[in-house]
Amino acid sequence: MKINHIGIWTNQLEEMKMFYFIFFNGKSNEKYVYPAKGFESYFIRFGNNVAIEIMRKTTINTNRNHPHEEYIGLAHISFSLGSREAVNILTEQIRRAGYPVISEPRVTGDGFYESLILDPDNNRIEIMA
Repeated sequence: MKINHIGIWTNQLEEMKMFYFIFFNGKSNEKYVYPAKGFESYFIRFGNNVAIEIMRKTTINTNRNHPHEEYIGLAHISFSLGSREAVNILTEQIRRAGYPVISEPRVTGDGFYESLILDPDNNRIEIMA
């Protein structure tokens, strides 16, 4: 079993695409548009075919209080960079680009070296060694 992709609802489709392209070297397909449903999406692929599907729909819910409905966002995504130095460098690049760093690079209680940043929709992104 493997993860096929992670889906993220957004109202900022183009900004989200560029965020994952610039900072995580994601490769995007052409935009998929389904006008009858008010739906648009991109698949952003990373390395070994791991992917994020960023999606926008005209009827998406922004209220997370209704768990049976689709809504903006997800819990978090974790990217492994291979070294502490790479975590430090990317965290600083993202900070300089104006995105929030929620947690500075550190060793967590379970032994991982990571930082936590926010993407354009305030989804949590872990950057790990």
